[in-house]
Amino acid sequence: MRVERVSRGYIHPVSSLAAAVAAVLLVSACGKNNTPPPKATPEVTVVTVQPQSVPVTTELPGRVNAYLSADVRARVDGVVLQRDFVEGSDVKSGQRLYLIDPAPYKAALDSAKATLAKAQANLVSVKAQAERYKVLVAANAVSKQDYDNAVASQGQAEADVAAGQAAVETAAINLGYTAVVSPINGRIGKSQVTPGAYVQASAATLLSTVQQIDPVYVDLTQSSLDGLRLRRELASGDLQMAGKNQAKVTLLLEDGSEYPLSGTLQFSDVTVDQGTGSVDVRAVFPNPKHVLLPGMFVRARLIEGVNDRAILVPEVGVTHDQKGEATALIVDADSKVALRTLQTTRTLGDNWVVEGGLKAGDRVIVSGLQKIQPGATVKAVEQAPAAAAPASAAASDAKAQ
Repeated sequence: MRVERVSRGYIHPVSSLAAAVAAVLLVSACGKNNTPPPKATPEVTVVTVQPQSVPVTTELPGRVNAYLSADVRARVDGVVLQRDFVEGSDVKSGQRLYLIDPAPYKAALDSAKATLAKAQANLVSVKAQAERYKVLVAANAVSKQDYDNAVASQGQAEADVAAGQAAVETAAINLGYTAVVSPINGRIGKSQVTPGAYVQASAATLLSTVQQIDPVYVDLTQSSLDGLRLRRELASGDLQMAGKNQAKVTLLLEDGSEYPLSGTLQFSDVTVDQGTGSVDVRAVFPNPKHVLLPGMFVRARLIEGVNDRAILVPEVGVTHDQKGEATALIVDADSKVALRTLQTTRTLGDNWVVEGGLKAGDRVIVSGLQKIQPGATVKAVEQAPAAAAPASAAASDAKAQ
């Protein structure tokens, strides 16, 4: 076995190389800066808000009612002989709907005519007698009393003729009532009686109902508190009247779709319902295709005025805290993020209508909210106008393809 001895002054070549490498690494490490590089300032997209005119709308529940509605009722007693309409069809004013047995009323008219003829014949006789007595009394051929009786008989005969004429007219009217006609133009509902049924004028037997449904009324309900608030805002100048006479109204149908035709506000009641604390509001809508039917539930949007100092903020820039209050992050003059609590009323398209919490020129953050906190310094980039959005969207789609 061979044993190598290392002299006291001898350094192994491997150990020398390792020491040299360690020294070089140490010098290199000492020459570098251990401080991490500064983080880049986050970039956010902002919208600079300005006051603008915004219509003030109110959404109210309501029901559709016929513009005209007429109950068809019996005006004479008798048996219904026939029905002359199809249920659910359109009828014209004066169109015959039912025929009540006219025979008794024809007989009554004939009797009244005969009585009138008798009274007219009697009048001719007594009138001639009164004329003769007038000549004779002047010659003292008859007494003054006889002449006075002849004049009185003539007056009575004239009254009998007048009564006979009235009886004929009454009989003719009753005979006309046997042909039951539609009082208005409209659509008739189901028949309440069938041929063979006995109807009575004293009971005002209901036969059917005719309703005009073009146009139609929409009766809405507005709380008196909302009406009071509206009047106060108009008086203070916070709101301007949308129109001097009539406000436009739009409808939302039961399935959530919007009715294509707009209506006009006709009147607002002046009496508050003591039970509900609400006021009735009535609007008129054209209904040429009969989409709106009486009794249908709808919701109406009324443009009540114009707010000249409202601010619109995109929905993406508004959040709600745990209390349910609307909040938004803005970039102040020092490029720092600040939290604002907003007073919002409603949405208008893709924007919130803000009436408090922001002022003209505030820059509301609408993009990049996930990477910032209040107090952070950011770089604000103004959002491109809405008109340019489709072009950039198309460019993105082309790039993706």
